[in-house]
Amino acid sequence: MATSRYVGIDVSKDRLDVAELRGRVWQVENTREGIAQLVEQMADMQPELIVVEATGGYQRAVVEAMFRAGLCVAVVNPSRVRQFARACGLLAKTDKLDAQVLAEFGERVQPKLYEGKSEAEKHLSALLVRRKQVEEMLKAEQNRLRTTSPSLRNSVEQVIVCLKEQKKLLDERSSSSSRSNQLGTNRQRSWAVSLVWVR
Repeated sequence: MATSRYVGIDVSKDRLDVAELRGRVWQVENTREGIAQLVEQMADMQPELIVVEATGGYQRAVVEAMFRAGLCVAVVNPSRVRQFARACGLLAKTDKLDAQVLAEFGERVQPKLYEGKSEAEKHLSALLVRRKQVEEMLKAEQNRLRTTSPSLRNSVEQVIVCLKEQKKLLDERSSSSSRSNQLGTNRQRSWAVSLVWVR
């Protein structure tokens, strides 16, 4: 089936807006069934590149599904795409237009292909994302403490203590996970070197 070589996918919590470069635009639900349907469509189309914007985790399932199906997919930073759209004069904000801009971005910028992560790498990424979320909540509560009435100060202070404990726990788990990943990488390198020596 001959079609555009570049596809953009704008991801939201509930749906995926899909656009072929200079072609049709359609939607599927951001569910297991919707993603499976889209992977099937992409497998038939065989685009050169599928470009997906990183959207706080909502893109993970579709990106992993495309990658596992052997399709070329790139996950791009939203700020880079906004800069690109501004430079091209494409500033109207609709999900359909966003998907078309992503396809255009793919053709012109040729972003780096997504490389699948191991389960350990996914776990570490999730820990780091959660740590950042907790840090943001902690900062917000510390700022709130400055303006909170004396009668509610104790409540905010308790939340701050809890968030600090969570941050410490996440730091420990992240460090442990990072060390485990590094050990695994070193083992793989040692194994590769030993294979070279055997040859």
